[in-house]
Amino acid sequence: MHLPPFKLDHWLSKHSFATPPIAYDLAASTGPKWTVKELLALGDGASLDDVVLGYSPGAGSRALRDAIGAFLGVDPDWVVVTLGASEAFSIMLCTEAKPGANVVLPHPGYPAFKPMAGVWGLSVRHVRLSREHGFRQRAEDMLKAVNDDTVLALVNTPHNPAGTIMVREEVDELAAALQRKGVPLIVDEVYHPLYFGEPQVSAAAIPNVIAMGDMSKALSLAGLRLGWLVERDPKRREQMIDARSYFTISSSPLLERLAVHALANREVLLGRLHSMASDNLVALSDLMERVSDVLAWAKPEGGTVCFPWFRNGRDSRPFCEALAATGVLVAPGDCFGTPAHMRMGFALLEREKFVEGLAIFERVLRKL
Repeated sequence: MHLPPFKLDHWLSKHSFATPPIAYDLAASTGPKWTVKELLALGDGASLDDVVLGYSPGAGSRALRDAIGAFLGVDPDWVVVTLGASEAFSIMLCTEAKPGANVVLPHPGYPAFKPMAGVWGLSVRHVRLSREHGFRQRAEDMLKAVNDDTVLALVNTPHNPAGTIMVREEVDELAAALQRKGVPLIVDEVYHPLYFGEPQVSAAAIPNVIAMGDMSKALSLAGLRLGWLVERDPKRREQMIDARSYFTISSSPLLERLAVHALANREVLLGRLHSMASDNLVALSDLMERVSDVLAWAKPEGGTVCFPWFRNGRDSRPFCEALAATGVLVAPGDCFGTPAHMRMGFALLEREKFVEGLAIFERVLRKL
């Protein structure tokens, strides 16, 4: 199968790894950066000296599964470790694919989901998230999109790129309704537990939910390339582990050791992210108020990104190109199939530098 160009990755790779590097990255969907030295120094400290560089178990090391289970409040035996959320999603598609089947996905959403479904021969039925409803994912809309050929449905909460959430009670109701139709619900919660209002409990313990998460977003450790699936059904879990054995065999024991230490000190990682994201969201909200004659937005309820749009409907890419030329990076909406929008991240930079980037953003916006 011919995969379409991954526009978002092309855009980020072109600019994020440029020489000289971009000065103000307002496109990143991740949080503050950590070095290995900083990570190992957390808590009582840790060493990697005794890590044996062999294979890890296909389901992930016992220590890592225990740590993920404690993080999410579930039985660690339900956990299957993956190489990021991308492998987790591929495993789900692979194990559920059959001729004529489809998967229900939100739109806009993470742009890799639809092509990945196509690789496994699955068609996609989109749930269109509307500006009028603040890009909120609603159980009733998801259920309307499901038909007799649906094998999976997915909600992403907090949502990338809009930052909206589906509260746990509604996830519970949706999962129960889908169970009556024989359709598992994937809950992509890579930004859990970063919320700006009432905290939400992970959906991982809800019956008929397959929770998908990673170390990249809320834990700010994208370089570990580790994620997970949480599945209570032992038969389906064995299928996931078999799929992983075919795909990648295992994770790196070195990276798994780092992840165990990070999860043991997760309150420090999560606290730093929440502080930076919350502070920067205040500055971003002030900007959006000042430019409300040109841009509109749905203020994010969680996560590290938002999805503003030009009120007059114009294509955002020329603006994003002009911004990049000044050293400020945001992601054009055509990467998500919605050209009038742009994705902005607000958790990577310290407050002072973030505000500097916003000032340049506003100047360029007023000139165009």
